Amino acid sequence: MAPHGKLDLDPEAVRTARRLAARAAEPIIAMARAHTTVSVERALLRLAGLAGADDGGRPWANHLADAVRDQVGLEHGVALPVWDALLRGPHGTLAELAGAAARGGVSFRPPAGADAERARAAATAAARGGIARIDRRRAERDRLLAELPPPDRPADPAAPARPLVYLIVATGDIHEDIPQAQAAAREGADIVAVIRSTGQSLLDFVPEGATREGYAGTYATQENFRLMRAALDDVSRELGRYVRLTNYASGLCMPEIATLAGLERLDMMLNDCMYGIIFRDINPRRTFIDQRFSRQIHARAGIVINTGEDNYLTTADAVDAAHTVVVSQLLNERFGHEAGLSDAQLGLGHAFEIDPAIPESFRLELAHAQLVRELFPDAPLKYMPPTKHMTGNIFAGYLLDAFFNLAGVMTGQSIILIGMMTEGIHTPWLSDRDLALENVRYVRDACGDLAEDFVPRPDGVIARRARRVLAESLELLERVGDDGLLTAIAEGTFGVTRRPPDGGKGLDGVVERADGYFNPAIDVLDTEDPQNVPATAEQEVLA
Repeated sequence: MAPHGKLDLDPEAVRTARRLAARAAEPIIAMARAHTTVSVERALLRLAGLAGADDGGRPWANHLADAVRDQVGLEHGVALPVWDALLRGPHGTLAELAGAAARGGVSFRPPAGADAERARAAATAAARGGIARIDRRRAERDRLLAELPPPDRPADPAAPARPLVYLIVATGDIHEDIPQAQAAAREGADIVAVIRSTGQSLLDFVPEGATREGYAGTYATQENFRLMRAALDDVSRELGRYVRLTNYASGLCMPEIATLAGLERLDMMLNDCMYGIIFRDINPRRTFIDQRFSRQIHARAGIVINTGEDNYLTTADAVDAAHTVVVSQLLNERFGHEAGLSDAQLGLGHAFEIDPAIPESFRLELAHAQLVRELFPDAPLKYMPPTKHMTGNIFAGYLLDAFFNLAGVMTGQSIILIGMMTEGIHTPWLSDRDLALENVRYVRDACGDLAEDFVPRPDGVIARRARRVLAESLELLERVGDDGLLTAIAEGTFGVTRRPPDGGKGLDGVVERADGYFNPAIDVLDTEDPQNVPATAEQEVLA
């Protein structure tokens, strides 16, 4: 059989891996299509324009969805009872209806006959209005990318794209994050990620407004998204290159945060339910259902997702568990495609986490990175820096980060999250970030297009290691397909931690769809190709 790429992978083995991943993913996809969750229903309300919260900070979307659930259940969705109540009056807006529902002043019903048809039409119009807003924000991004091409869009179309530099900011105060993010962009960051406040993934509501307090991160809110996007647009125009914004669509409010990200034109979102299951103990069923809807929104919005396979290697050995990363990536690819994401939106995660004391550790890292690059040639891979084996020796740490940057350039990674020499010591100072940016700039500029010249020997350590990891991935995919993905997660296959299907947080928010279930947003997202969205008048003008 003809060689495949630099690693001489067997093309039939690669095709088999994808076939096995599809087999393992299918029961999860079927489950997601047969259920809804409280957050999916709240996401519809937010898409239709419902925002704000009561004086205690409880969002109106929660009040309204809970009132419908308490009175008639969510088995048929919130759409028909909510828009039926609006049409019956006297409340003219969703916010007014939610306020009245919070006071116990609304009686919901499952409408029938002509009333149901009127409610269906009104709900569909509202959902389409929200999706049209997301389409307009996507068109804005396209215009800005054309006006302010980022560094991965070289002037010479034949030139290879360079890796994007990804940097995290998060002080807890959005008004402190903004100048730090702008400073990072001026120093060379191509992507700014506002890491989320610790514990937000376990909140079953989305906080409201601009926030100035957060522990080890800043709350993900619609207003915080809006403020940071505007600030990065300002610095993008100043620098003449588009600076991307990233946040986190994970946790118990994954569908709602994805919707808010689409409405506020974020560019990338951390979006991987496996991370929430393993590292936040969120119920597996709940978060797989939420993930499908959130990825449909991301697909429509043109948002690149980032997956969290790198996290497995912080709890499992990076050599022994390398194949679990590949298996998860293949599953994430299948889940992403089914939800409408293109290859160009699959920011699959992996990491440089092999113990540097292991002989030839760098060659093993190159094997893993090149394997992922060749398995997913059209995906914007996100390569994560060393964290597990950073010892507090900042000089050794700085050197290890340079090796990470070198591996990223040699294997053609798309997104490189900069490593910090003070990893695990303290929250990075601005000077730490400046040195980290200097490190990656030096390696990237000094290496140039080194990936073109990096060709491992067909019988060498790198190629043999990559083929072994692929073979181990096939074996694991066979077992996952036989036993079920939920069982594999319960047995600690990914990241060591065991999470049973009926354990964790949020299971009480899962609802099986009844016959006649209706969610107009899902109807639109299921039936329209997000990569071929009908152009709005504004999009036609922009084109």
